[in-house]
Amino acid sequence: MILTFFGTGTSTGVPVIGCQCETCLSSDPRDKRMRTSAFIELENPKASILIDAGPDFRTQMLANGKTTIDAVLLTHIHYDHVGGLDDLRGVNYSMHRSIDVFAQQDVADGVMRNLHYAFSPHPYPGSPKMTMNVITHDTFTAAGHAVTPLPVMHGQLPIVGFRIGRLAYITDAKSVPDSTIRLAQGVDTLVINALGLREHPSHISLDQAIEIALRVNARQTFFTHMSHSMGPYALRVPSLPKNVTLAYDGLQVQIP
Repeated sequence: MILTFFGTGTSTGVPVIGCQCETCLSSDPRDKRMRTSAFIELENPKASILIDAGPDFRTQMLANGKTTIDAVLLTHIHYDHVGGLDDLRGVNYSMHRSIDVFAQQDVADGVMRNLHYAFSPHPYPGSPKMTMNVITHDTFTAAGHAVTPLPVMHGQLPIVGFRIGRLAYITDAKSVPDSTIRLAQGVDTLVINALGLREHPSHISLDQAIEIALRVNARQTFFTHMSHSMGPYALRVPSLPKNVTLAYDGLQVQIP
């Protein structure tokens, strides 16, 4: 499995428009963060799976040289995670078929309402072609691979991360129940959100993310969905525990 971090920023991206903080003014490309998304390439069977398609999706596909997607997994309905779904039309043109999208009922309903022109009985010409698949908390199959939802709370909103093979991917969590920690244990690689240094009402902080990472005890952990308050990459990474680091846009990780 190869995991590519398409985006590792929060809903505003980094730099934030108009901000003059140290992170936003950094010239380090690892501090330039598009909205959070991940692209996973798998074998046996060969497949590519996208987790979330935010408003930077088109730019992310082009920047990483990707043209095909076999399935899209959606964590929740917020715009920074679904705002790029209309751009799947380019992938439709490349693959000559509809793309399977997997989401919880509330997310599926929201997507079909917002992109009604694509899901109506008579879709608007040229609209993206998606086949919506409603998931529960049970393991399901996407592009020939088993996927287990990882329930978490995003403030007061129930959302899901995903376990695929030896990867556990969680974003936008504020609280992670013990049952989800157990589902994630035994993975090689954990990806989890870490908004910044301060307490936040709907996202876990860096210290809280470190605590969860130590409980899961993966071989390697990467933090994502970071705001500019995390500070510059080069200053923050040396202070992190062994085998725990910040992800950055374009980073590729091999997972056995």
